[in-house]
Amino acid sequence: MAEISAGLVKELREMTGLGMMECKKALAEANGDLRKAEEILRVKSGAKAGKAAGRVAAEGVIGAYRSADGKLGALVELNCETDFVAKNESFVAFAQELARLVADKNPVDFSEVEGKRQSLVQKIGENITIRRTARIQTAAKLAQYVHGGRIGVLVEYDGADDAGKDVAMHVSFAKPAYLSKGEVPADVVQRERDILTARAKESGKPAEIVAKMVEGGLNKYLGELTLLGQPFIRDDKQTVEKMLSGRKSKVLGYRFLVVGEGIEKKSSDFAAEVKAMMK
Repeated sequence: MAEISAGLVKELREMTGLGMMECKKALAEANGDLRKAEEILRVKSGAKAGKAAGRVAAEGVIGAYRSADGKLGALVELNCETDFVAKNESFVAFAQELARLVADKNPVDFSEVEGKRQSLVQKIGENITIRRTARIQTAAKLAQYVHGGRIGVLVEYDGADDAGKDVAMHVSFAKPAYLSKGEVPADVVQRERDILTARAKESGKPAEIVAKMVEGGLNKYLGELTLLGQPFIRDDKQTVEKMLSGRKSKVLGYRFLVVGEGIEKKSSDFAAEVKAMMK
């Protein structure tokens, strides 16, 4: 058997990005042949990637890009299995690369980066998925905000620069479903109206009082649901709409992504898993 030097192992690690022990075993199996060892690892790591693809990836990071002229911005949700991997430099760099790709190409085709994604899966050993994207190109202004790497926001607006930034931060906190009351679907409004009406009727109050209770409750509901109607996070005594009016600014649209939103995470009993492994 050929001697497997530390230098050879180091070279294979740099070629594949895989662990030291995996590289050493592959070199031993290949009798010291570097190229053959690389092929062995590609086969084995490919199998690892295939197995990883079936696991839930609910952690991750938001990749973000904003053009120098402030007219184009993009967000990408890149998912992995653990928050530890979400902090990996290669993983974060890939997310940023994807955001630039989304900004540059509309519609975007991720098939051109599939090789990089597979290589990252092989290197890290976790399922990695490109889940969602958001993109805004505007003739107005664009504010971008990323909170903790897990919430990304784009806001298209006219007016003061600080207003756009403040709205982006507000969206990351309040996560409004709609921009204004006029954008709320009629069926959503009617469903809430029906609920409020049934609740108000149980009070036994006169019909005219019930009607006022329903309208009041509906206005409050729509205010909480919409960006312009929500209390502004920096001053909850005024709505976002009133804040914008005071700064002679207007929001034209917004998009946001939250890592793992809507993904059902699999819960596990760690102690039970350890006991099972010991058996």
